[in-house]
Amino acid sequence: MTALDAVRRRRLRVPAALRTPVAVVSLAIIVAWVAVIVLAPVLSPAGPNAQSFDRLTAPSAEHWFGTDQVGRDVLSRVLHGARVSIPVAAMLVVASLVIGSILGAIAGYFGRVADEVIMRVADLVFAFPTIILAMVVAAVLGPSLSNAVIAILVVSWPPYARVTRSLVLSARQAEYVIAGRLLGNGPFTSLSKDVLPNVAAPVVVLATLDVGTAILLLSGLSFLGLGAVPPTPEWGAMVSDGVQQFSSWWIAGFPGLAIMSIVLAFNLLGDVLRDSLDPHTAETVKGRAL
Repeated sequence: MTALDAVRRRRLRVPAALRTPVAVVSLAIIVAWVAVIVLAPVLSPAGPNAQSFDRLTAPSAEHWFGTDQVGRDVLSRVLHGARVSIPVAAMLVVASLVIGSILGAIAGYFGRVADEVIMRVADLVFAFPTIILAMVVAAVLGPSLSNAVIAILVVSWPPYARVTRSLVLSARQAEYVIAGRLLGNGPFTSLSKDVLPNVAAPVVVLATLDVGTAILLLSGLSFLGLGAVPPTPEWGAMVSDGVQQFSSWWIAGFPGLAIMSIVLAFNLLGDVLRDSLDPHTAETVKGRAL
């Protein structure tokens, strides 16, 4: 086997969905932000809260993103803000996925009282606009990043519960699940080993799409003063500071661009994964692969 053949064989192992131009660009943006999260202390020209520069300096060779109203370097705050907004949003999505999937699986598999109680609570959460309910919970708990996380978690688990429930309702009547029960598997063993692994793909796609939503919700609460409190370098709070200095566009502009880039990347990646799992569009996705 030649070296070229070996490269081709390794390339074939990469899923076609991840070799489309949209997926490649999205992954590149996400990887770049992950690198920023890791290397922010090295890449930052100054500390995120260091007030050692002239105030409201426009972007220049010395300060690429300018300075804010108290003399802090905006580039440094944007880079360190990535270490707050993105990891917190990712942890929010994971927690929502775990809680919602467990509750949805219990509701779909056992039915009856468990189904009624869990889904009526989920319907109650769905009855309110997401951002409004999150604002109410955050306002009751008080402004802080941890309370904003709790507020978003309260409103984020029901979609996972509903999706998982519908998938489990379909899967629990499958022959392999029934065969496992006949072989002596208990309800929780059957649910964890036979049902959940076969319904995981749509839930993972939903989670990928929800990372962008979680970033927007977290930034929105901080923008409204219900999330991160000063001087925490959080993107939503930075945009809020910039709105108060409207003539100094760079204070809000660069954090806003950071939010847009990462949210767009996760949404596009989620769309690609969703299309690749849909049998009606999977062949089209393969045809677009690089």
